[in-house]
Amino acid sequence: MEQHTLRRRGTGLIGADLGRAFPGFTLFAPLASNGLVRLVDMAGEPAHEWRLPYRPGRHPRILAGGALAYNGVHPDGPALFPFWDKYRGGVMLQVAPDGEILHEYRDPMAHHDAHHLGDGGILYTALEPLSGAEARSVAGGVPGSEDRGTVHADVIKQVDPDGRPVWSWRAIEHLDPADYPLQPHFPREHWPLINSVYPLADGNVLASLRSVSSVVVIERSSGKVIWRLGPDVLAQQHCAHELADGRFLIFDNGVFRSGESVPYSRVIEVQPDTREITWSYRDSPPEAFFTPFMGSAQRLPNGNTLITESAYGRIFEVTTDGRVCWEFVVPDFPGYAEPRMAAAFPAASNAIFRSYRYAAEEIPWLARRR
Repeated sequence: MEQHTLRRRGTGLIGADLGRAFPGFTLFAPLASNGLVRLVDMAGEPAHEWRLPYRPGRHPRILAGGALAYNGVHPDGPALFPFWDKYRGGVMLQVAPDGEILHEYRDPMAHHDAHHLGDGGILYTALEPLSGAEARSVAGGVPGSEDRGTVHADVIKQVDPDGRPVWSWRAIEHLDPADYPLQPHFPREHWPLINSVYPLADGNVLASLRSVSSVVVIERSSGKVIWRLGPDVLAQQHCAHELADGRFLIFDNGVFRSGESVPYSRVIEVQPDTREITWSYRDSPPEAFFTPFMGSAQRLPNGNTLITESAYGRIFEVTTDGRVCWEFVVPDFPGYAEPRMAAAFPAASNAIFRSYRYAAEEIPWLARRR
């Protein structure tokens, strides 16, 4: 009998209501793989794959024109705290359909999100070490759990197509640690743990701060936080981004959710000026949909939402009224190849960070091949 619980529950295409689902191809990268990126069709069958020279440093995306944007793990990145190895990145690539690397930019301190911009530049998150008074100013977290006395803080950076810095933002400079304390269960090794950055239509930057359960808008010209949704609403959220109508879509993980005794994940759409939740999805019962870390949501052109229950490799699409119309479970269960990662995280896993659905016309080279 199969002893891996997720395999035993079933993988591949679980179900499809093609009359309601948005047609296209779904992109994902198993995090423990050695550079596998895969597109599957609506039947859950592989349509294309890339084999890249770096383990995924979170997720891939397809850019306008059809090139693949990929955030890989830097081969010579620093050895910091254990979870740094799991979520660091550092090699930001643009890749042709045949695997040719078209552009590469490196920063060994990069982690989580790398947003490739239309002009060829990149907006991304990175770490910097704090020590002394700055490290002591970070509030909350598990006492004594710093990384060998160091608290690592986030920096958001933007570079142009040639890798030249054009903008940066330091969390320690623009956030008051007293107003953004680490939640009590978090180690004091990484603050405030920015897991997504998104350029807004007005030029400002939307950022998700996981370990302080906040999503903020940063004014690009001054660095000031001009909008915040905090832990009274959110619980260790991911993938905050702007929709075409100006609303924000957020994957709200639900770990240690305020006022709730049972954790559950949900996806929420927020009207920024009123902070009203204008749409949400959660399962029934709520705890049937839950990933304690990672997770993403993508609003599709027909109004549906593609959701990634990341820790379990589950990708599903829901209609505006919450009806599941497509469900797929990643069938790949690799193990980490690096000895340090294999020792810290030995279980085979089909986890992915995000998934994205693309219409056929967004991948013109794939349509020509089929």
